[in-house]
Amino acid sequence: MDADGSKPVRVRGGEELRDLVERDSPVLAEFYSRGCPKCDAQEPVLGLVAREFDGVVAMVDPGEDLSLLRDYGVASTPGFVPFRDGEAVATLADGVVGAEDLLAFARGE
Repeated sequence: MDADGSKPVRVRGGEELRDLVERDSPVLAEFYSRGCPKCDAQEPVLGLVAREFDGVVAMVDPGEDLSLLRDYGVASTPGFVPFRDGEAVATLADGVVGAEDLLAFARGE
């Protein structure tokens, strides 16, 4: 997993996510589902956000552990959770979100 900030990093499951948010701050995590058309549409937007965000953008695949969605209050995918200092600070699950709005959400604006 390369968290250089130029593009989103892929995270599989809760353990990888916990490691990432403990190591890096801030982190914007997108929780997605395989085969989700809205999640697929969101992927290029995440690339734009990753280039502008002063932190790490992560694409989180909960895999078989769907409790991960519940743990962070993600009711639908794609869902977004910004982390600061290892803690989730908000949740957004409004479908596809534009780059400017997502960046503002990630920054806490």
